[in-house]
Amino acid sequence: MIYESKHALLKHKLTVLRDKNTHYKEFRNLVDEITMLILYEALADIEIKDIEVETPLETTIGKALVNDIVIVPVLRAGVGMMDGCLRLIPNARVGFVGMYRDPETKKPVEYYEKLPEKLSKPIFYIIDPMLATGGSLIATIDLIKRKGYKNIKVLTIISSPEGIETLEKSHPDVDIYTGNIDRSLNDHKYILPGLGDAGDRLYGTK
Repeated sequence: MIYESKHALLKHKLTVLRDKNTHYKEFRNLVDEITMLILYEALADIEIKDIEVETPLETTIGKALVNDIVIVPVLRAGVGMMDGCLRLIPNARVGFVGMYRDPETKKPVEYYEKLPEKLSKPIFYIIDPMLATGGSLIATIDLIKRKGYKNIKVLTIISSPEGIETLEKSHPDVDIYTGNIDRSLNDHKYILPGLGDAGDRLYGTK
């Protein structure tokens, strides 16, 4: 299922993020802030349990997360969303998956994978600023499922309708949380209106 954020503050920050004149330092900060807002919404129904806690005045019953949270950035642009996730959930585990899109075939090619082990009821949150064709995210989900994990969610800042449709067909059990559903892909498979190449804009490489 697709969940598009309607948060007014997120939409404001996304507008500044899209601006071609936004410097990479501010771009990184905005990605960090937007990620926290999206993840906050994605965590709304996470499982919790009762625990006893001592306040300065008395003993009371509080709540604690049940699941191990695993953040999986898709290299390289997904790393730009990682700090925002860890700021919200400092105890989260982190895995990494490296994917690049073959310029000829437009298909994802895996070149790196490192996931945490010895997990307790894990929920995997795959993070990538852009869901364009969906190829890299589908390949990442395939990889995680091959490891035997089923509870997976995807977090993106912007998504194309084409990418959403493709991902949902491949993995209908995976929820997608996005900051905005944009208009379409162009002939080069870039999202319109989009925000350009997220990796280049995050790291000042172009």
